[in-house]
Amino acid sequence: MVDLHQLAAFCAMSLLLSAIPGPSVLFVIGRALAHGRRAALASVLGNAMGGYLLVVGVALGVGAVVERSVLLFNLIKLAGAAYLVFLGVKALWASWGSRSGATGTQPTPPAAGRSVWQGFTVGVTNPKSIIFLTAVLPQFVDREAGHVIAQMLLLGLAGAVLQLVSDGTWGLAASAARTWLGRSPRRMSVLGGTGGLAMIGLGATVALTGRAD
Repeated sequence: MVDLHQLAAFCAMSLLLSAIPGPSVLFVIGRALAHGRRAALASVLGNAMGGYLLVVGVALGVGAVVERSVLLFNLIKLAGAAYLVFLGVKALWASWGSRSGATGTQPTPPAAGRSVWQGFTVGVTNPKSIIFLTAVLPQFVDREAGHVIAQMLLLGLAGAVLQLVSDGTWGLAASAARTWLGRSPRRMSVLGGTGGLAMIGLGATVALTGRAD
């Protein structure tokens, strides 16, 4: 099966990449600021599940198809970007859209199952992850040992677990900051809106970057 040295090297690389603030981390922080700890951690779980589905796709050869098809890459990219903007607008409206009512109540955070699904959708519509996994994952496979697909799936599972830990840590930190700063309804409203703006900005960034040819 997987060589332990290869597994350790892949885990070290995955942990390093997960710790660096990127689209996944920014999405989790935005969710934490907009909706709190439960929604953030549920989104982390869903995002990791979506990312692992990409690992399965790469192991089965789907990643190579997306990598070669500019049209398919851009369609997935725009779908993911549009969904991020949609989530951001919803969070923004929930935090700022009802301020004229001055009720002092906070918007109800989404249910855990819905947050998991939203995180999954964001994770599975990240074409850059497909390209990255297609280019990097095979480099850590021992082809002489056989069972190439099983090795990829095991490596990807290890990466997904590390992503859960890393993104979960970011989500806990952001939700703790939200609790500490959001002592008043006004500040809580501002924080929620900031999380929504972060997701909108992330969606716009995803849409405007990447392959164009």
